[in-house]
Amino acid sequence: MGYLSSIVKLNMRSNCIILMSAAMMLSYTTMNAQEQDRNDTLTKKEHSISRATIYSTVLPGLGQGYNKKYWKIPIIYAGFGVMTYFIVSNVKEFNKFKEAYIYTVNNETYPIDNDYVGKYTAAQLKDGMDTHRRYRDLSYIITALWYSLNILDANVDAHFFDYDISEDISLHWEPQIQQLNYPSYSGNYTTGVKLTFKF
Repeated sequence: MGYLSSIVKLNMRSNCIILMSAAMMLSYTTMNAQEQDRNDTLTKKEHSISRATIYSTVLPGLGQGYNKKYWKIPIIYAGFGVMTYFIVSNVKEFNKFKEAYIYTVNNETYPIDNDYVGKYTAAQLKDGMDTHRRYRDLSYIITALWYSLNILDANVDAHFFDYDISEDISLHWEPQIQQLNYPSYSGNYTTGVKLTFKF
């Protein structure tokens, strides 16, 4: 009997050791998981709306890159390229008309390399100068609007960056005929549209 009781005591000791080891391992993994969750919470940065706006203000397209809307960057720079082309061409034409107008009005006789001298009258030159000044100014205004639109787009995209778009959102409509139970109404049915919004 002494031999059997020593085996039972040995088994109880080893079971206690195994149980304590398992409890320590379980508590370690639980603490490790809690620490990991805390670290994930600390390291997960919130998407900054002001940062996206400032980025697009400093360098157009940078806010779109911050918002991970990379496909918009070439569109922004294509718009700036087109507007730069219009500004440069209208400034050149304005200066050419202005030079020819001044030459014609002052009755200058020195040689000049301007195609518009002698081709147009002074009134036509002034009209061309005014037209290209107006186009130049309009090009500047549209460029400023394009720049502002770039900033606004980055701001709006930053607002919707973490927005959850679920597959369950739907709007369903169908025609409906409904029976009326009003005694003062002569007809028994009315028609309408039934809207079902699922979210």
